[in-house]
Amino acid sequence: MATEIASPHDIFPHIRIVMGMVIGTRLLSGLARIVQHPGQYRLYPVHLAWVGSVLLMLVHFWWWEFGLYAIETWTFGKYLFIIFYAITLFLLCALLFPDSMLDYTSYEDFFYSRRAWFFGLLAATYLLDVVDTLLKGPEHFARFGNEYLFRTPVFVALCIAAILVRDRRFHIAFVATALVYQISFILRLFDTIV
Repeated sequence: MATEIASPHDIFPHIRIVMGMVIGTRLLSGLARIVQHPGQYRLYPVHLAWVGSVLLMLVHFWWWEFGLYAIETWTFGKYLFIIFYAITLFLLCALLFPDSMLDYTSYEDFFYSRRAWFFGLLAATYLLDVVDTLLKGPEHFARFGNEYLFRTPVFVALCIAAILVRDRRFHIAFVATALVYQISFILRLFDTIV
């Protein structure tokens, strides 16, 4: 006869703590390195804009993951999925700030040389978000309407284009659009925890 070790609401804080340990402070450490050594490597505005976008994504991630509190039955598969999602976000951060920049002349050089990895992982986060939203239940998924179903394939397609295209104008337009949309999406649909 199995006994319940913990309630689903006791498990949720544990999962959030584990996710926090996985993601850590990679972006903040990279930003601190820029502040500590501002002249070490030439900065690139597109790279910095993606840093801002991913930082906002991480803050938003912690906010929207409160929705996991509603999950009544946690399985190892669900737990593993959330950990995998957090690892993907960590790798996204690591691709913005490498351990060493010795092989690169600037953040621009680094960014474009690693863009396939960065945008591949960014596309994966959009797809993982769909699964994450479904985990929180059909009512939660339906809350976002047709916009959500349109947004995901559009951003995945833009990520694929960003892998193939090196044109600076495209990358400026993409990151600017992503930031504006991301802020709009958060303010319109995630202003309060439901």
